Amino acid sequence: MKVLYVCHRFPFPPKRGGKIRPFNMIRHLHQQGHEVVVASLVRSEEEAQAGVGLREHCSRFLMERVYDETATARMILRLPTKGPSSMGYFYSAALERRIQAELARTSFDLIFVHCSSVAPYVAQAQGPAKILDFGDMDSQKWLSYGPMKPFPLSLGYYLEGLKMQLAEAELAKQFDCCTATTKAELATLNGLGTAHRTDWFPNGVDTKAFAPAQQPYEPDTICFIGRMDYYPNQECMLEFCRDTWPLILGRRPNAQLLIIGAEPSKEIKELGRLPGVTVTGSVPEVQPFVHRAAVNVAPLNIARGTQNKILESMAMGVPVVASQLAAAGVDAVPGEHLLVGSRPEEYADRVLHLLDHPEERRRYSEAGRARVLSHHDWKASMKRLDGIIEATLKEKRERQRSIG
Repeated sequence: MKVLYVCHRFPFPPKRGGKIRPFNMIRHLHQQGHEVVVASLVRSEEEAQAGVGLREHCSRFLMERVYDETATARMILRLPTKGPSSMGYFYSAALERRIQAELARTSFDLIFVHCSSVAPYVAQAQGPAKILDFGDMDSQKWLSYGPMKPFPLSLGYYLEGLKMQLAEAELAKQFDCCTATTKAELATLNGLGTAHRTDWFPNGVDTKAFAPAQQPYEPDTICFIGRMDYYPNQECMLEFCRDTWPLILGRRPNAQLLIIGAEPSKEIKELGRLPGVTVTGSVPEVQPFVHRAAVNVAPLNIARGTQNKILESMAMGVPVVASQLAAAGVDAVPGEHLLVGSRPEEYADRVLHLLDHPEERRRYSEAGRARVLSHHDWKASMKRLDGIIEATLKEKRERQRSIG
Protein backbone atom coordinates (compact mmCIF):
# COMPACT_ATOMS: atom_id res chain seq x y z
CA MET A 1 0.00 0.00 0.00
CA LYS A 2 1.19 3.51 -0.84
CA VAL A 3 0.52 6.05 1.90
CA LEU A 4 0.91 9.83 1.97
CA TYR A 5 1.19 10.89 5.61
CA VAL A 6 0.78 14.60 6.39
CA CYS A 7 1.39 15.99 9.89
CA HIS A 8 1.83 19.44 11.44
CA ARG A 9 5.14 18.89 13.24
CA PHE A 10 8.02 16.97 11.74
CA PRO A 11 7.70 13.67 13.62
CA PHE A 12 11.33 13.02 14.51
CA PRO A 13 12.78 12.77 17.04
CA PRO A 14 9.56 11.80 18.87
CA LYS A 15 10.19 13.75 22.06
CA ARG A 16 7.06 15.89 22.34
CA GLY A 17 3.34 15.21 22.25
CA GLY A 18 2.74 16.51 18.73
CA LYS A 19 5.44 14.20 17.35
CA ILE A 20 5.07 11.00 19.37
CA ARG A 21 1.70 9.87 18.00
CA PRO A 22 2.46 10.44 14.29
CA PHE A 23 5.92 8.91 14.60
CA ASN A 24 4.55 5.69 16.00
CA MET A 25 2.00 5.47 13.20
CA ILE A 26 4.59 6.13 10.51
CA ARG A 27 7.03 3.61 11.97
CA HIS A 28 4.29 0.99 12.25
CA LEU A 29 3.12 1.41 8.66
CA HIS A 30 6.71 1.28 7.41
CA GLN A 31 7.41 -1.89 9.41
CA GLN A 32 4.28 -3.43 7.87
CA GLY A 33 5.92 -3.07 4.48
CA HIS A 34 3.92 -0.10 3.21
CA GLU A 35 5.48 2.69 1.17
CA VAL A 36 5.08 5.76 3.38
CA VAL A 37 5.80 9.27 2.13
CA VAL A 38 5.78 11.83 4.96
CA ALA A 39 5.04 15.54 4.41
CA SER A 40 5.63 17.94 7.29
CA LEU A 41 7.15 21.17 8.56
CA VAL A 42 10.17 22.27 10.56
CA ARG A 43 10.80 25.66 12.20
CA SER A 44 14.59 25.72 12.58
CA GLU A 45 17.74 24.38 11.02
CA GLU A 46 18.36 22.32 14.16
CA GLU A 47 14.94 20.68 13.85
CA ALA A 48 15.60 19.97 10.18
CA GLN A 49 18.93 18.30 10.93
CA ALA A 50 17.45 16.20 13.72
CA GLY A 51 14.50 15.23 11.53
CA VAL A 52 16.72 13.50 8.99
CA GLY A 53 16.64 10.46 11.28
CA LEU A 54 13.11 9.77 10.07
CA ARG A 55 14.65 8.22 6.93
CA GLU A 56 14.99 4.93 8.80
CA HIS A 57 11.25 4.80 9.46
CA CYS A 58 9.65 5.79 6.13
CA SER A 59 10.22 5.53 2.40
CA ARG A 60 10.96 9.24 1.99
CA PHE A 61 9.83 12.59 3.28
CA LEU A 62 8.92 16.07 2.09
CA MET A 63 10.29 18.64 4.52
CA GLU A 64 9.75 22.40 4.30
CA ARG A 65 10.75 25.08 6.74
CA VAL A 66 8.42 27.83 7.95
CA TYR A 67 9.64 30.90 9.78
CA ASP A 68 7.98 32.21 12.93
CA GLU A 69 7.80 35.78 11.65
CA THR A 70 6.03 34.72 8.46
CA ALA A 71 3.75 32.32 10.32
CA THR A 72 2.78 35.00 12.84
CA ALA A 73 2.04 37.51 10.07
CA ARG A 74 -0.11 34.91 8.32
CA MET A 75 -2.06 34.33 11.54
CA ILE A 76 -2.70 38.06 11.94
CA LEU A 77 -3.92 38.39 8.34
CA ARG A 78 -6.49 35.68 9.02
CA LEU A 79 -7.99 37.44 12.04
CA PRO A 80 -10.74 39.25 10.08
CA THR A 81 -11.53 36.17 7.94
CA LYS A 82 -13.56 33.01 8.55
CA GLY A 83 -10.41 30.89 8.50
CA PRO A 84 -8.78 29.94 11.83
CA SER A 85 -5.58 31.89 12.45
CA SER A 86 -3.92 28.79 13.89
CA MET A 87 -4.22 27.05 10.52
CA GLY A 88 -2.22 29.85 8.98
CA TYR A 89 0.60 29.04 11.38
CA PHE A 90 1.00 25.63 9.73
CA TYR A 91 0.71 26.74 6.11
CA SER A 92 3.63 26.60 3.67
CA ALA A 93 3.14 27.36 -0.02
CA ALA A 94 6.28 25.34 -0.78
CA LEU A 95 4.96 22.27 1.05
CA GLU A 96 1.59 22.63 -0.67
CA ARG A 97 3.27 22.63 -4.09
CA ARG A 98 5.31 19.55 -3.22
CA ILE A 99 2.28 17.69 -1.89
CA GLN A 100 0.26 18.47 -5.02
CA ALA A 101 3.16 17.37 -7.24
CA GLU A 102 3.44 14.15 -5.24
CA LEU A 103 -0.28 13.46 -5.62
CA ALA A 104 -0.04 14.08 -9.37
CA ARG A 105 2.74 11.55 -9.96
CA THR A 106 1.98 8.85 -7.36
CA SER A 107 -1.12 6.67 -7.14
CA PHE A 108 -1.60 6.59 -3.37
CA ASP A 109 -3.96 4.12 -1.78
CA LEU A 110 -4.34 6.17 1.39
CA ILE A 111 -3.86 9.75 2.51
CA PHE A 112 -3.50 9.97 6.28
CA VAL A 113 -3.49 13.33 8.05
CA HIS A 114 -2.61 13.93 11.69
CA CYS A 115 -3.98 17.21 13.08
CA SER A 116 -6.71 19.32 11.50
CA SER A 117 -4.31 22.26 11.03
CA VAL A 118 -2.71 20.57 8.02
CA ALA A 119 -5.82 18.86 6.65
CA PRO A 120 -6.43 21.68 4.11
CA TYR A 121 -3.33 20.55 2.17
CA VAL A 122 -5.22 17.45 0.97
CA ALA A 123 -8.88 18.14 1.78
CA GLN A 124 -9.76 18.46 -1.92
CA ALA A 125 -7.75 15.45 -3.08
CA GLN A 126 -9.75 12.87 -4.99
CA GLY A 127 -9.06 9.17 -5.53
CA PRO A 128 -7.28 7.73 -2.49
CA ALA A 129 -9.08 6.89 0.73
CA LYS A 130 -8.55 9.67 3.26
CA ILE A 131 -8.34 9.53 7.06
CA LEU A 132 -8.09 12.59 9.28
CA ASP A 133 -6.76 11.93 12.77
CA PHE A 134 -7.86 14.97 14.74
CA GLY A 135 -6.03 13.57 17.77
CA ASP A 136 -7.36 16.27 20.10
CA MET A 137 -10.17 18.56 18.98
CA ASP A 138 -8.25 21.82 18.76
CA SER A 139 -11.37 24.00 18.81
CA GLN A 140 -12.07 22.97 22.38
CA LYS A 141 -8.55 23.92 23.44
CA TRP A 142 -8.98 27.46 22.12
CA LEU A 143 -12.40 27.77 23.71
CA SER A 144 -10.99 26.67 27.08
CA TYR A 145 -8.22 29.30 26.87
CA GLY A 146 -10.70 32.17 26.70
CA PRO A 147 -11.89 32.28 30.34
CA MET A 148 -8.28 32.27 31.54
CA LYS A 149 -7.19 35.28 29.50
CA PRO A 150 -7.91 38.98 30.09
CA PHE A 151 -10.10 40.92 27.67
CA PRO A 152 -9.65 41.39 24.69
CA LEU A 153 -7.49 38.25 24.46
CA SER A 154 -10.36 36.23 25.91
CA LEU A 155 -12.57 37.32 23.02
CA GLY A 156 -9.84 36.47 20.52
CA TYR A 157 -9.46 32.94 21.83
CA TYR A 158 -13.23 32.48 21.90
CA LEU A 159 -13.57 33.57 18.26
CA GLU A 160 -10.64 31.37 17.25
CA GLY A 161 -12.34 28.41 18.95
CA LEU A 162 -15.58 29.04 17.10
CA LYS A 163 -13.80 29.42 13.75
CA MET A 164 -11.84 26.24 14.38
CA GLN A 165 -15.01 24.35 15.29
CA LEU A 166 -16.60 25.39 11.99
CA ALA A 167 -13.44 24.39 10.13
CA GLU A 168 -13.34 21.00 11.88
CA ALA A 169 -16.94 20.32 10.88
CA GLU A 170 -16.23 21.24 7.26
CA LEU A 171 -13.03 19.20 7.10
CA ALA A 172 -14.69 16.14 8.62
CA LYS A 173 -17.06 16.02 5.64
CA GLN A 174 -14.15 15.80 3.22
CA PHE A 175 -12.53 12.66 4.67
CA ASP A 176 -13.69 9.06 4.54
CA CYS A 177 -12.93 8.52 8.23
CA CYS A 178 -12.07 10.78 11.16
CA THR A 179 -10.38 9.61 14.35
CA ALA A 180 -9.50 10.90 17.81
CA THR A 181 -7.20 10.02 20.70
CA THR A 182 -9.72 9.27 23.44
CA LYS A 183 -13.38 8.36 23.84
CA ALA A 184 -14.03 11.87 25.18
CA GLU A 185 -12.47 13.47 22.09
CA LEU A 186 -14.46 11.05 19.92
CA ALA A 187 -17.67 12.24 21.58
CA THR A 188 -16.74 15.84 20.69
CA LEU A 189 -15.97 14.77 17.11
CA ASN A 190 -19.29 12.95 16.81
CA GLY A 191 -20.99 16.07 18.15
CA LEU A 192 -20.02 17.88 14.95
CA GLY A 193 -22.40 15.58 13.10
CA THR A 194 -20.55 15.86 9.79
CA ALA A 195 -18.09 12.94 9.65
CA HIS A 196 -18.90 9.94 7.44
CA ARG A 197 -17.23 7.50 9.80
CA THR A 198 -15.48 7.97 13.15
CA ASP A 199 -13.33 5.92 15.51
CA TRP A 200 -10.55 6.32 18.06
CA PHE A 201 -7.27 4.70 19.02
CA PRO A 202 -5.22 5.59 22.11
CA ASN A 203 -1.71 6.90 22.55
CA GLY A 204 0.83 4.46 23.89
CA VAL A 205 4.15 4.50 25.67
CA ASP A 206 7.53 3.02 24.84
CA THR A 207 7.62 1.00 28.05
CA LYS A 208 11.23 -0.04 27.48
CA ALA A 209 12.45 3.55 27.27
CA PHE A 210 10.16 4.58 30.11
CA ALA A 211 10.74 1.86 32.68
CA PRO A 212 11.16 1.88 36.47
CA ALA A 213 14.60 2.76 37.81
CA GLN A 214 16.84 0.37 39.70
CA GLN A 215 18.07 3.05 42.12
CA PRO A 216 15.85 4.33 44.97
CA TYR A 217 13.83 7.52 44.59
CA GLU A 218 14.23 10.67 46.69
CA PRO A 219 11.42 10.58 49.28
CA ASP A 220 11.00 14.39 49.45
CA THR A 221 11.06 15.09 45.69
CA ILE A 222 8.11 15.67 43.38
CA CYS A 223 8.19 16.67 39.72
CA PHE A 224 6.24 18.16 36.83
CA ILE A 225 7.00 17.25 33.20
CA GLY A 226 6.07 19.31 30.14
CA ARG A 227 7.27 21.90 27.65
CA MET A 228 7.33 25.19 29.49
CA ASP A 229 6.62 27.33 26.43
CA TYR A 230 3.13 25.77 26.35
CA TYR A 231 0.48 27.92 28.03
CA PRO A 232 -1.49 25.14 29.85
CA ASN A 233 1.76 23.93 31.46
CA GLN A 234 2.79 27.46 32.41
CA GLU A 235 -0.62 28.34 33.84
CA CYS A 236 -0.91 25.25 36.00
CA MET A 237 2.61 25.50 37.42
CA LEU A 238 2.23 29.17 38.27
CA GLU A 239 -0.98 28.35 40.11
CA PHE A 240 0.48 25.22 41.76
CA CYS A 241 3.52 27.09 43.07
CA ARG A 242 1.35 29.94 44.34
CA ASP A 243 -1.41 27.93 46.02
CA THR A 244 -0.35 24.31 46.57
CA TRP A 245 3.41 24.36 47.07
CA PRO A 246 3.24 26.40 50.33
CA LEU A 247 0.80 23.81 51.75
CA ILE A 248 3.23 21.00 50.96
CA LEU A 249 6.22 22.88 52.39
CA GLY A 250 4.25 23.65 55.52
CA ARG A 251 4.06 19.96 56.35
CA ARG A 252 7.21 18.78 54.53
CA PRO A 253 9.83 21.56 54.83
CA ASN A 254 12.51 19.59 52.95
CA ALA A 255 10.28 18.94 49.93
CA GLN A 256 11.76 19.59 46.48
CA LEU A 257 9.88 20.39 43.26
CA LEU A 258 11.49 19.74 39.87
CA ILE A 259 9.86 21.55 36.92
CA ILE A 260 11.21 19.61 33.95
CA GLY A 261 10.65 21.02 30.47
CA ALA A 262 12.16 22.91 27.57
CA GLU A 263 11.91 26.63 26.85
CA PRO A 264 10.72 27.94 30.23
CA SER A 265 9.30 31.45 30.05
CA LYS A 266 10.63 34.27 32.23
CA GLU A 267 7.78 33.75 34.70
CA ILE A 268 8.53 30.04 34.96
CA LYS A 269 12.26 30.65 35.45
CA GLU A 270 11.42 32.96 38.33
CA LEU A 271 9.69 30.06 40.10
CA GLY A 272 13.20 28.73 40.67
CA ARG A 273 13.61 31.45 43.30
CA LEU A 274 10.99 29.80 45.50
CA PRO A 275 12.11 27.52 48.35
CA GLY A 276 12.71 23.99 47.11
CA VAL A 277 11.84 24.70 43.46
CA THR A 278 14.22 23.86 40.59
CA VAL A 279 13.45 24.78 36.96
CA THR A 280 15.61 22.50 34.81
CA GLY A 281 14.96 23.91 31.36
CA SER A 282 15.68 21.59 28.45
CA VAL A 283 17.25 18.24 29.40
CA PRO A 284 18.62 15.48 27.13
CA GLU A 285 16.29 12.89 28.68
CA VAL A 286 13.56 13.35 31.27
CA GLN A 287 13.86 9.85 32.74
CA PRO A 288 16.74 10.50 35.18
CA PHE A 289 14.87 13.47 36.67
CA VAL A 290 11.52 11.69 36.91
CA HIS A 291 13.15 8.63 38.47
CA ARG A 292 14.34 10.85 41.33
CA ALA A 293 10.78 11.81 42.20
CA ALA A 294 8.44 10.14 44.65
CA VAL A 295 5.43 11.73 42.92
CA ASN A 296 4.67 13.38 39.58
CA VAL A 297 2.05 16.14 39.57
CA ALA A 298 -0.14 17.09 36.58
CA PRO A 299 -2.54 19.74 37.96
CA LEU A 300 -3.60 20.99 34.53
CA ASN A 301 -6.59 23.32 34.28
CA ILE A 302 -6.57 23.08 30.46
CA ALA A 303 -6.19 19.57 29.07
CA ARG A 304 -7.37 17.89 25.88
CA GLY A 305 -6.74 14.33 24.80
CA THR A 306 -4.07 12.16 26.33
CA GLN A 307 -1.38 13.66 28.56
CA ASN A 308 1.73 11.73 27.53
CA LYS A 309 3.54 13.06 30.60
CA ILE A 310 1.13 11.09 32.79
CA LEU A 311 1.51 7.87 30.81
CA GLU A 312 5.31 8.12 30.80
CA SER A 313 5.45 8.72 34.54
CA MET A 314 3.13 5.79 35.25
CA ALA A 315 5.25 3.61 32.97
CA MET A 316 8.32 4.58 35.02
CA GLY A 317 6.56 3.56 38.22
CA VAL A 318 6.29 7.12 39.52
CA PRO A 319 2.78 7.70 40.94
CA VAL A 320 0.76 10.58 39.51
CA VAL A 321 -1.43 13.17 41.21
CA ALA A 322 -3.43 14.85 38.42
CA SER A 323 -6.35 17.15 37.84
CA GLN A 324 -9.60 15.52 36.87
CA LEU A 325 -9.27 17.01 33.37
CA ALA A 326 -5.76 15.62 32.87
CA ALA A 327 -6.67 12.20 34.25
CA ALA A 328 -9.70 11.98 31.94
CA GLY A 329 -7.43 11.51 28.93
CA VAL A 330 -5.79 8.39 30.40
CA ASP A 331 -7.42 4.98 30.49
CA ALA A 332 -6.90 4.55 34.24
CA VAL A 333 -9.09 4.47 37.32
CA PRO A 334 -8.67 7.31 39.88
CA GLY A 335 -7.95 5.91 43.30
CA GLU A 336 -6.59 2.71 41.80
CA HIS A 337 -3.94 3.65 39.22
CA LEU A 338 -3.46 7.36 39.98
CA LEU A 339 -4.79 10.06 42.29
CA VAL A 340 -6.85 13.08 41.26
CA GLY A 341 -7.69 16.45 42.77
CA SER A 342 -9.23 19.77 41.81
CA ARG A 343 -8.24 22.23 44.56
CA PRO A 344 -4.89 23.15 46.16
CA GLU A 345 -5.81 21.40 49.42
CA GLU A 346 -6.66 18.21 47.54
CA TYR A 347 -3.44 18.24 45.52
CA ALA A 348 -1.40 18.82 48.68
CA ASP A 349 -3.19 16.05 50.60
CA ARG A 350 -2.74 13.53 47.77
CA VAL A 351 0.95 14.34 47.33
CA LEU A 352 1.68 14.27 51.06
CA HIS A 353 -0.22 11.00 51.47
CA LEU A 354 2.16 9.33 49.01
CA LEU A 355 5.25 10.98 50.53
CA ASP A 356 4.23 9.95 54.05
CA HIS A 357 3.21 6.38 53.21
CA PRO A 358 5.88 4.52 51.18
CA GLU A 359 3.74 1.37 50.96
CA GLU A 360 0.90 3.33 49.38
CA ARG A 361 3.39 4.95 47.05
CA ARG A 362 4.66 1.48 46.03
CA ARG A 363 1.11 0.24 45.43
CA TYR A 364 0.32 3.11 43.04
CA SER A 365 3.71 2.68 41.39
CA GLU A 366 3.01 -0.95 40.53
CA ALA A 367 -0.64 -0.41 39.62
CA GLY A 368 0.19 2.52 37.32
CA ARG A 369 2.89 0.62 35.46
CA ALA A 370 0.59 -2.39 35.04
CA ARG A 371 -2.21 -0.22 33.67
CA VAL A 372 0.03 1.34 31.04
CA LEU A 373 1.20 -2.10 29.95
CA SER A 374 -2.37 -3.36 29.61
CA HIS A 375 -4.17 -0.30 28.22
CA HIS A 376 -1.62 2.03 26.60
CA ASP A 377 0.60 -0.30 24.61
CA TRP A 378 1.59 0.97 21.15
CA LYS A 379 1.29 -2.49 19.60
CA ALA A 380 -2.31 -2.82 20.70
CA SER A 381 -3.07 0.74 19.59
CA MET A 382 -1.53 0.15 16.15
CA LYS A 383 -3.53 -3.07 15.78
CA ARG A 384 -6.63 -0.97 16.35
CA LEU A 385 -5.38 1.51 13.75
CA ASP A 386 -4.88 -1.32 11.25
CA GLY A 387 -8.54 -2.24 11.67
CA ILE A 388 -9.62 1.37 11.10
CA ILE A 389 -7.53 1.63 7.92
CA GLU A 390 -8.77 -1.72 6.60
CA ALA A 391 -12.42 -0.76 7.18
CA THR A 392 -11.94 2.65 5.57
CA LEU A 393 -10.26 1.18 2.47
CA LYS A 394 -12.99 -1.44 2.14
CA GLU A 395 -15.78 1.14 2.33
CA LYS A 396 -13.96 3.33 -0.19
CA ARG A 397 -13.68 0.46 -2.67
CA GLU A 398 -17.34 -0.45 -2.21
CA ARG A 399 -18.43 3.15 -2.87
CA GLN A 400 -16.26 3.35 -5.97
CA ARG A 401 -17.73 0.08 -7.33
CA SER A 402 -21.28 1.27 -6.70
CA ILE A 403 -20.60 4.52 -8.55
CA GLY A 404 -18.73 3.07 -11.48
